[in-house]
Amino acid sequence: MKLAVYNLQGKEIEQIELNDSIFNVAVKPEVVHEVFVAQRNNARESWADTKKRGEVRGGGKKPWQQKGTGRARHGSTRSPIWKGGGVTFGPLSDRNYKTKINKKTRRLATLMCLSDKAQNGLIWVVENFSLTEPKTKLFAAVLKALPAKSKSFLVVTPAKDAAVLRATGNLPKIVTTRAEDLNVVDILSKQAIITSVEGLKKMEALLSK
Repeated sequence: MKLAVYNLQGKEIEQIELNDSIFNVAVKPEVVHEVFVAQRNNARESWADTKKRGEVRGGGKKPWQQKGTGRARHGSTRSPIWKGGGVTFGPLSDRNYKTKINKKTRRLATLMCLSDKAQNGLIWVVENFSLTEPKTKLFAAVLKALPAKSKSFLVVTPAKDAAVLRATGNLPKIVTTRAEDLNVVDILSKQAIITSVEGLKKMEALLSK
């Protein structure tokens, strides 16, 4: 499979051959779903926390005597049926959402997502990201010049690029990441991928291991 390479003015300058072992993998939705769910679970924080009846304040004294008042028997205002009492079976902050996923499975799901993008013409390769200045309007001009009709993009750089991060930071629906940080959730969250020739080579080098 070949992809066109564009300059920053949106003109095609050459064709580049893609590695079929990375960009031409059969897609299995169940594998992608498994990794997607695991990744989302691992990013989840258990912040919700409730207090049991032994953790709330008060309730040390019996509200009223056992008999003779005509009211129901109660031993403590900490009871879950009282306002301000403890919570029964409520969420706790020590809950663990971590989900184990094999490295091979994670890598395979990433390859499947990249293959799906490539087969549907949703990977765009530019010559480089050498902007004259790290300004938002310059990168927005690059997006407008490319013949891409997608509305959201994942920009993949070969390494940490402060200039690209600064240029894309204020653009809506644009996320910038390094090739080594590429993952299923980021790929699926955007309609298309934009990378440079060097970024593409770095992706192939990392994922071919």
